[in-house]
Amino acid sequence: MTPEQAQAIIELRAKNLAPKQIARQLGLRPAEVTGMIKQLAQQQASDRAAAGELPPIYQCLINQGALPYLQPNDQTEATPAPAAEDDPDAGLAVIILARTAGFNRLDICTYLVDFWCLGVKDTSGPRRMDPSEFKDFVDYAYQPFAEGYTTITLELAQAVVFGGAEYAKQLGFEPHRDFAASRPLLGEWDGQPQLQFGRNGKPFYINGPYDSPTKVLKTLRETVGEGNFEFAIGDGR
Repeated sequence: MTPEQAQAIIELRAKNLAPKQIARQLGLRPAEVTGMIKQLAQQQASDRAAAGELPPIYQCLINQGALPYLQPNDQTEATPAPAAEDDPDAGLAVIILARTAGFNRLDICTYLVDFWCLGVKDTSGPRRMDPSEFKDFVDYAYQPFAEGYTTITLELAQAVVFGGAEYAKQLGFEPHRDFAASRPLLGEWDGQPQLQFGRNGKPFYINGPYDSPTKVLKTLRETVGEGNFEFAIGDGR
């Protein structure tokens, strides 16, 4: 392959042409084009790693039901608060973040954030998969949410996850034990935007299937005091 052909592959790939389309235009075998694209992707990933840079965002997703909570902290109106007793997913955000990890590969992390009390309740990753596997993973992850999911910016995802962790820490709760592993994929947060946490100005605790309600309520009584928080104890969500 000539340097001119390699440069042409780079330019056509930047236009989102598939390897077979590029091969037809340049009179090359698809395997040659795919090999060059892989080589370029590996080199780019290596260069970013050497420079301490994170790979580009592929997708950043959140459940639609969490959108009302993505309001700036200085807004004049109260954040909408669905009736928690009627909605098992009220106050919860599920974020899926995917970054490119070379040719046809993605690094994925997930974050379950309780806006009203516990912050980062669960997290997973990074795990590696191809785009087809990622689509199936996303469909499965958001299957419990009737309203579906939507894309958000990395900055909003950072505000939800890091802001939720900070709020929960003030109440005496640490992020999920796996947060140290999934945190780096988010990058560094500059502190903006600032979102509202809590419900109607107070912590509101709803127990989940893996919580210890007794322990959580004891912590809230110690950190904010009786009468300064609300709770609803059920079968878990």
